Amino acid sequence: MSGRDLRALFSTNDRALQAGEAFTNRELQWELTAAALTAHLRHTTAPGFDVEDLETPRDNVLVFHGVGGIGKTTLSRKIQAALAGAEHRPAQWGEPGWAGERILPVRIDLARSAGTSFEDLVLTIRAALSTLGRPLPAFDLALRRYWDHRHPGEPLEEYLRRGGLTARFGKALPQQMQSAMADVAQALLLPGTVGTAVGQLTGALVRALRERRQTVRALARCTRLADLLEAEPDLEALSFYPHLLAWELTQLPADKKVTPVILLDTFEDVGDRTHRDLERLIQRVVWLMPNAFFVVTGRSRLQWADPALQGQLDYTGPIAWPGLAAPASTVPAARAAGAVRGRGRQVLVGDFSPEDCDDYLARRLSRDGRPLISGEIRQVITGRSHGLPLYLDLSVLRFLEIRRTREPAPADFDHDFGALIARTLSDLTPDERHVLRSVSLLDAFDLTLATAAAGLPHQAPAQRLIERPFVRENAFGVWPYHLHGLIRSTIRGADDATDDRWTDGDWQQAAERALAALGTQWTATGTTGQGRMLLIGCLRQGLALARDFGLELGWLTDAAWAYVSDSVWEPIAPPARPDATRGGLQTPADALVELLAALARRQHEHRSTTAARLTTVTSSRLLPGDLHEMGLYYLAKAHRDLGDSAASRHGMQTVAAGGGRLAPAARRGLAHLARLAGDFPTAHDTARTLGWAGRQHRVEGDIYWPHGDMHRAATAYAAARDQADQHGVAGERATSQTHRALVLAFTDPDTADDEIDLAEQFLTGLDLRATTLTLKIAALARDAGTLPGLEAARVLRAESRDAGITAVEAVLDVVLAFHHAVLGDHDKIRATADRLRDLARNGDYAYYADIAHFMAAAHLGVGRSTLYRTLAAVMPDDNGPPGVPFPSGMAAPTEDGIRV
Repeated sequence: MSGRDLRALFSTNDRALQAGEAFTNRELQWELTAAALTAHLRHTTAPGFDVEDLETPRDNVLVFHGVGGIGKTTLSRKIQAALAGAEHRPAQWGEPGWAGERILPVRIDLARSAGTSFEDLVLTIRAALSTLGRPLPAFDLALRRYWDHRHPGEPLEEYLRRGGLTARFGKALPQQMQSAMADVAQALLLPGTVGTAVGQLTGALVRALRERRQTVRALARCTRLADLLEAEPDLEALSFYPHLLAWELTQLPADKKVTPVILLDTFEDVGDRTHRDLERLIQRVVWLMPNAFFVVTGRSRLQWADPALQGQLDYTGPIAWPGLAAPASTVPAARAAGAVRGRGRQVLVGDFSPEDCDDYLARRLSRDGRPLISGEIRQVITGRSHGLPLYLDLSVLRFLEIRRTREPAPADFDHDFGALIARTLSDLTPDERHVLRSVSLLDAFDLTLATAAAGLPHQAPAQRLIERPFVRENAFGVWPYHLHGLIRSTIRGADDATDDRWTDGDWQQAAERALAALGTQWTATGTTGQGRMLLIGCLRQGLALARDFGLELGWLTDAAWAYVSDSVWEPIAPPARPDATRGGLQTPADALVELLAALARRQHEHRSTTAARLTTVTSSRLLPGDLHEMGLYYLAKAHRDLGDSAASRHGMQTVAAGGGRLAPAARRGLAHLARLAGDFPTAHDTARTLGWAGRQHRVEGDIYWPHGDMHRAATAYAAARDQADQHGVAGERATSQTHRALVLAFTDPDTADDEIDLAEQFLTGLDLRATTLTLKIAALARDAGTLPGLEAARVLRAESRDAGITAVEAVLDVVLAFHHAVLGDHDKIRATADRLRDLARNGDYAYYADIAHFMAAAHLGVGRSTLYRTLAAVMPDDNGPPGVPFPSGMAAPTEDGIRV
């Protein structure tokens, strides 16, 4: 369904261009409206319904709220048209469920620019009912008395004409009111001249009602009519007259029965949280007309169900308005049955889907039935819009503006519109605008963080702000609130021409406050459990602030150390900077962002990529000394994984000599390098000095198991796991348990089952690529001799090569040698040993080839259980089994079982 887009039509001289006011989707909102109205009709036609019952809770209002520009006014107009007749209903909207019922839609724009007063609202409703073709005497008499009192000498007919109501609804209302007065005068047997004097007429009617005269028995059924006619005819009294209108609707004959659907648009302009005078009058109309249905559209939810408003409004609280008290819902959620049974009556109008955006843009401008805006441009606009219809409208006008001088290109629409800021800020207080700009620096926030970022001494402005529709809520996030994406990007990126716009210095100070507030929140919480989640959230937001505004690292240094200490490696890189054209590392924050991003991404990238990124960071020399050593240490680890032991050894020695936080870890790295080279005595001696900080027990396990001492290795890994558990280091706990599962898989597959399951539990939620691959290898070792095929092994080899982790591939081949030895497959075990010799070309991992050689030469086909026992016993024996040489890279064991 579309009309004429006059703004677009008057923006070009191209008369062949078709500018349609496209209306897209919103069938879910229609479904909710139709279902709620159906429920309302069912309620008002039930036998027990009493229009004069002023105590029963009300469920005759439906609220659509959302950010400015989301399409609420368009939705209100389309609902009005759809209710007016099937010929006006969009094709995608379904049939309503009230066949045979007469619906009278009345739309009232409450925008300040429309100048609608409360008098206008009441007169509009009555003028719309004039189309029924009959007077409504109880209401008409009261209204005429009010008008003559408040507007002496001003004919009602002229007021209606001047306000446009005569053009909308015809000239019947004044005649109907006059007819009502004449009928009452006749019933009271008053002379005609008295019938024209409304004061005398109402006085006589009141007396007749009080005396219960038979001549006015019809009006006497309206129990509160006399009270209203006796009351001072002021604006306060006028707000109660809709009760008479509701009563009159119940007196209509069956062929005239009608249900008014009153659409109140732009409700945010009714007032604010302090001045609710007009809102109080309008709420009274809704309450006193329970047989009418109201559809309210505005930026904010109605607060009528809030008990705190008692005294400001007449009818408040969740008992009075059960549907308004229900939690806010989006449209899809509102489709549930509960949403149309008096619950979920406040619905957030959602953004357009990408498909709807494209359809909208394609139909807005066309020539010869074909879209004028190209698909490439529509795609850019859709991506930038975040589904906000106002952005689409502004982009259409920008398209026409650019088209005056040249052909528009996709790059022209990577653009922010300052008009969006004006629309967003228009009904906010100065403090709320200040908070809004402050939190636009944050991905997510809570009340405390928003208040601190704004530098305000009290939370009230932030509390009011989070109730706005452009603030979205995620109850499961570290911080529950975030801004609508387009609103946030526009406030941060557009040319802000508002009177209270911020200078660059204002933004800088806000960034400093926000960074400090994040640091305060993190340091107040531990680094485990919820504290770990908070750490990651604070790091992501804090790194972005420090990078984008060139701030000092401050607490980010300690947070970075806390991040790496647990070896969990959640994604940490913040979004790209707004000025993405600035290249290279220029500040310490730039370097820290790249360092932590490289460490997290190494779980998903080849180690050569990691090494290159870390080389860039360490070469920049931008980081303070301790963080620079962090980069050196993990660069050395990447070199070791790639098989570059010389580079790795140099880096580890540098870090160890520095004596910083990673010195124990660097000494552990040197022990690993010694082990890889076959220098087990050095590795073992170094391991004894490491303690918990250097993960001594895990290093000892890494030394014992290549010697076949699986029991000793498993014990060492268990001690490492338990220590990690005591210190709350989840990554180390998972790694140690995985290695324990691996060594037990060689000697005790039944026990290994449980150990593998435990390792899988420990790995849940962690991002440890090498450890995950090792656990898969452990499962292969457990099933050695019974594997149905080697497809899983081939996949593991590809994954280890994609990761660039040589050690994983070496262990995989040891396990495959073990599998082939159990089966007695001499050719395959020899091929596996050859691959291990190739891996050892640089001098590392030579003993793995020796172990494979031992399996092939001495124990081929002896059976799994015998091979387990022999493997566990051969290395510690001084002489070894008869006729079996020691692996070429090792001599006899020392008293500790360590070969030299």
